[in-house]
Amino acid sequence: METIISIRPILAVLIASVASLLIMFTPKKPNLRETWSVLGAVGTFLTVLSMTPQVLAGKAFEYTPFVILPGISMKFRVDALGLIFGTISSFLWILVTFYNIGYMRSLKEHAQTRYYFCFAVAIVGAVGVAFSGNLFTLYFFYEIITIFTYPLVAHHQDEEAYEGGRKYMVYLTGTAKSFFLPAVILTYVLAGTLDFAPSGITKGIFPADANPTLVTITYILFMAGFAKAAIMPFHNWLPSAMVAPTPVSALLHAVAVVKAGVFCTSRVMLSVFGVGMLNSLNLGIPTAYAASFTIIMASVIALTKDDLKARLAYSTVSQLSYIILGIALLTPSAVTGGLIHIANHAFSKITLFMCAGSIYVAMHTKKISEMSGMGRKMPFTFAAFSIASLSMIGVPLVCGFVTKWYLAIGAMQAHQNIFLVVLLASTLLNTAYFFPVILRAFFGRPNEEVQVPTDHLTPTNGLQEAPAFMVIPLFLTAIGSVLLGLYPDYFMNIVKAVDPDYLMNIVKAVF
Repeated sequence: METIISIRPILAVLIASVASLLIMFTPKKPNLRETWSVLGAVGTFLTVLSMTPQVLAGKAFEYTPFVILPGISMKFRVDALGLIFGTISSFLWILVTFYNIGYMRSLKEHAQTRYYFCFAVAIVGAVGVAFSGNLFTLYFFYEIITIFTYPLVAHHQDEEAYEGGRKYMVYLTGTAKSFFLPAVILTYVLAGTLDFAPSGITKGIFPADANPTLVTITYILFMAGFAKAAIMPFHNWLPSAMVAPTPVSALLHAVAVVKAGVFCTSRVMLSVFGVGMLNSLNLGIPTAYAASFTIIMASVIALTKDDLKARLAYSTVSQLSYIILGIALLTPSAVTGGLIHIANHAFSKITLFMCAGSIYVAMHTKKISEMSGMGRKMPFTFAAFSIASLSMIGVPLVCGFVTKWYLAIGAMQAHQNIFLVVLLASTLLNTAYFFPVILRAFFGRPNEEVQVPTDHLTPTNGLQEAPAFMVIPLFLTAIGSVLLGLYPDYFMNIVKAVDPDYLMNIVKAVF
């Protein structure tokens, strides 16, 4: 793979960083403050987009600001794997920024400057994780995300918010310090470097004579250290973090935090260990079983939740493990399905959470049992919710179907039909916890006891939608879920560029 030495990888991080500083320095000018958010998001996305043609052509961008020790440096690298997450996090930041404006102003939330600043820095961390060239840089930005999303989780500054924030910090910083950091140190001792494998995913960075027991221990430490991926039993922080404002929940579940977790897991599995070593040490299938357990159990728990955000939270725990399952199966189609789900899940899940926020702003309810008939008053919001739900279920023509198709093919390639059963059971459970929301909203009889304050809304023709700043972004992401289902080529081409020699085998498997 040809490497281009360029400042562009770090430029994407710097643009987002400068935007966050400008936000902090304009607290008394809300219009200007929010303009910095939009410009930072657009500038970051355009910088990421400018590298796409060369990455698709098999090249990579690299920049090393400084070296700490031999084999340890602050290193940025944009390859196909990083481009997937970098594109998603920078693009969705644009839409969430507009959504933030509608949400925060409608509810007259306090500490909005702090909120926008931390939101921007969280995206800095996400882009930094995406474009990390080694484990040291990855760890640095992984921790930045944790630190600067804590004020967002605890934003309401009440007892419930502080409790959720404490659990959030204990889980994420505790696992990172106890497992992730020791794994990085062991990797350096065993491999003599922290740099990711420069090309392909079949070979990692460990030498052939590395002690297999120590390599296995290192792998287990990494898996335990990435609590952001929410694999059970390291998942409980995620539902607790739902005390945050809904745009933060969207950030946690679709753009930055959990996506950073599953991306880091994917990066380490593919670029540190490699498919060959994971196969030789028989680490893939046990990981797939752990992911499958999470997929089923989180879906069962989701069925019991009447709070919409709580149900979506456990749905996220379940859906994230599709990504881990795909990578762990180690077959071309399964890896493709796992990686493509980083994009597919992001568009669909951010739609669902933005819909939840729109419902709360317009109707002041979070309870599914109180949403009877609301689909007729909020048709745009609930139409978007329905589209995103169909994607999560895996209905054809929506992007979630693409994920499950490739995962199913990958399970057959691996001769592990048990995971076909997992996918089928998960699909049935997805249907069981999403369809009642849709049916209740569109066909249920309105609950007269639910009082809807409309002083902040402008009802039009009997509709009570949230402000346009909220409804338009969520509808665009819903349309995005459909477009990625009908035309998955953009992200599929990026996925294939991760390792063309390996992943192009899916052509024979699928066609």
